[in-house]
Amino acid sequence: MTERSKIKSAYTRRDALRMMAIGGAAGLIAPNLLGRPAFAQTPPATPAGRVIVGISQEPTVFNPLMAHIEVDDGVHFSLFDALFRIAPDGSIQPNLAVEVPTQANGGISEDGLNWRIRLRDDVRWHDGEPFTAEDVKFTLELITNPDFRAWRTTGHSLVRDITVVSPTEITWRMEEVFAPYLSFLTETFIVPKHILEKDADPNAAAFNQAPIGTGAFKWGQRVPGDHVELVANPGYFGDGPYVERLIFKYIPDVTVLYTQFKSGDIDLVGQTYITPDNYEEARTLPGRVVSLVPASSVESIYLNLKRPQFKDLAVREALYAAMDRKAIIEGLYYGVPSLTETFMPRQSFYYDPDLPKQEFNLERARKILDNAGWVPGPDGIRAKDGVRLSFANSTTSGNHLREQAQQFLQQTFAEIGVEMTISNLPAAVMWGEFWSQSQFDTAMVGITYLIGADPDVTNRFHTRAIAAQGGSGSNNAQYSNPEVDALLEKGSRTFDPEARREIYFRVQELVRHDLPLLPLFANTSVYGRKEGIEGFVPNTNTRTESWKAADWYWAS
Repeated sequence: MTERSKIKSAYTRRDALRMMAIGGAAGLIAPNLLGRPAFAQTPPATPAGRVIVGISQEPTVFNPLMAHIEVDDGVHFSLFDALFRIAPDGSIQPNLAVEVPTQANGGISEDGLNWRIRLRDDVRWHDGEPFTAEDVKFTLELITNPDFRAWRTTGHSLVRDITVVSPTEITWRMEEVFAPYLSFLTETFIVPKHILEKDADPNAAAFNQAPIGTGAFKWGQRVPGDHVELVANPGYFGDGPYVERLIFKYIPDVTVLYTQFKSGDIDLVGQTYITPDNYEEARTLPGRVVSLVPASSVESIYLNLKRPQFKDLAVREALYAAMDRKAIIEGLYYGVPSLTETFMPRQSFYYDPDLPKQEFNLERARKILDNAGWVPGPDGIRAKDGVRLSFANSTTSGNHLREQAQQFLQQTFAEIGVEMTISNLPAAVMWGEFWSQSQFDTAMVGITYLIGADPDVTNRFHTRAIAAQGGSGSNNAQYSNPEVDALLEKGSRTFDPEARREIYFRVQELVRHDLPLLPLFANTSVYGRKEGIEGFVPNTNTRTESWKAADWYWAS
């Protein structure tokens, strides 16, 4: 194929995809990161009004320590508090604690093993009971209880000798140094001992459906399939809340979600935010504030490496070479996302910009498979040793851009003798055991790999984080590389940023070589809210737009 015909072919693909997309306009728009300035007016003295957040997946897990998906986080951040919180600039700040422990202030010993946390004395649970160090101890011990279905135990499993010194002070010893633990604690919401200790089975506690926290909002009600309603906590120890009610409205079809934003039925678009094909129109809507914010999540084709089709690296390399990512970004996503070769966010200090660049090349993809012995059968689908190169791809039903990307990839893969079927599921099914227990062949998924701003990805890539093999974590690709395991262990024991950078650069090199995931693009979120909502600030170090909904208020 000549260079001219290659270019023509690429543009034909992009043009075809653009015809599939709905609305919008072409071209990359320079991001206006925060829109209009926040805090332009004074918040009300007492909570007033409501904010309806539209989300495309339904929150269903309300115990923040149990396995859950990103959309649940908005509810968790509003109902609960952690010892610390991470700010938009990546700094860790006190929340239930009065200070962030460091080696300099004596909160962490010089060897990194002994920790001392001092707590606020003015915090109460939503039922009026005082929050104390006993709740922190109970929470940390619950997470590592083998009978409890904890979301993540990484870091927590190293905690030993938890001692309640007083109601406002707690100490513990780390079995080994774990540098990311402060970041992990920013997403470890503290739960009430006096409520949960009464239940023989915390997995089935009534608390899990009507939670009690210390956060700016209290539990109101859940209407399954429709919405979750939270109400203001007037006794909150921090700033806010400034709205009476916070409602998370479930709208599974992202096109309908955008339509309801246009019509004013929702006040703020949460995950999956405004789809890129609607950005150009959205930013011109009267009475709306719309902005682009670089996200920490990476959209990819996630492979289940225990499937026989994907055990051969050549297959993974060929599939990656057969992905016309530029056509997908420009044709479907209107240039809003950006190309990436790694799981690490581009804005991270630990991002490696020099990884090998993927090149879309169908001829090369065919040659890789030919050389590896994958031979086309009578139906055109390749096979080797009795294994057909056929697999299903799954994602959330109702996400039209993902569905269109699936159809495009399906057609492209067929050109190299690969059969990809599409099997999409409702969010509650897709991100339940089907996802967490690696029951999928492949998934189209956007994942935030970091916890806070820390580069540790043990939870995603370490062998012991494979839940489907009895581990604890979110290594749903069932990826296992001994060198990666060793590097992750070394990185978790290293405090020096430059030394850690070298370690995580190598992790990225290995993951890029092994291809447990095939990156499509680094996400850019299109945030949208009604004009008049003040106090809204994006935070790419969290997984939710509602990380600090306590600050939101309606301008008078």
